[in-house]
Amino acid sequence: MPHPQATIHRMYELLEPIATVTFSDVPNEAFLALGMRNDWDGYFAGRAAPLGMAPAEVVHAVFYNFAEGEVARHIPWVWGKITPEEAIAVRERGSVAGLRQRIGALADSPGLARVADLATKAAVSAPTEGRALYAGLRALDVPEEPVARLWHAATLLREHRGDGHIAALVANGIGGTEAHVLLALSLGMRAEEFGRIHHLPKAQLDAVVDGLRDRGLVDAAGRFTDAGREIKERIEGLTDELAAPAYKVLSAAELDELIAGLERLAAAAGEQS
Repeated sequence: MPHPQATIHRMYELLEPIATVTFSDVPNEAFLALGMRNDWDGYFAGRAAPLGMAPAEVVHAVFYNFAEGEVARHIPWVWGKITPEEAIAVRERGSVAGLRQRIGALADSPGLARVADLATKAAVSAPTEGRALYAGLRALDVPEEPVARLWHAATLLREHRGDGHIAALVANGIGGTEAHVLLALSLGMRAEEFGRIHHLPKAQLDAVVDGLRDRGLVDAAGRFTDAGREIKERIEGLTDELAAPAYKVLSAAELDELIAGLERLAAAAGEQS
C-alpha cells in the first residue's frame, strides 16, 4: 500500500532544514572566496551546476519561480569564475561543513549513518523522467561520509519534490511569480511584503496580482478568495502525491524509522535557519 500523504508531507518538512543549509553562511562564504559577487551568484552556481553550462533561459525554465531577467544576472557570468564541476564540489563541502556546524554532536552519533542510508535509499530510487534538476543530481556520485550522504540525499529528495511542484503549478496554470504571491497569502502576508518578490517593481507585481484577481483567486483587497485557497491546497496536495514515488522503496517500518531519526537532526539544523 502507498504511504499516507501526510507522511510524505512530513518528510518534506524534515528534509527542508537539512537540504537548505546549502543557502546558509558557510557555503555562501565559500563561493564568495572564489570570486562570486554576492550570495545569489553562489546560489545559482551551486544549484544550477548539475545542469552543466546550461544557458540562462534553460536555468530560468528549470528553476521556474524567478522573475524574468533575474537568472541572466548570474548565468553565465558565474561560469567565467568557476566551472560547474568546481561549483558542485564547493557546494558539497560548504553545505556539509555548515550542516555539521548546526547539528553539532549529532554529526557523530551512532544513528546518523542509518538515517543517511535510509534517506539515500529513497533518494536514488525515484524515476527521473520529467525531473530535470533531480536527474542532474542523480548523475552525481553519492558521498560516502555519513553527514555528506545525508545532505546529498536530502537535496535529491528536495529537488525531486521541487520538480514535481513545478509540474503541479504548470498543470494548474500558476506561473512562477504567481506561486510566490499565493505562498505569501497562505502565510498571511501581502505580496509586496514577501521576501522573494518584494524587490520587484510595483507595477510588475501589481500586474501579477491583477492577473490572479481576474481569475478569481485574489479579492479586491489582495487576499485569498475561497477559489484561491482551494487551488493552493490542490497544488500542495498534488505536489505531495508526485513526491511519493521516492518513498515506495521503503517499507512502512523503514519510513517510520527514517522520520524518527530525522526529527532531532531537522530540529538542530533548523534552529539557525
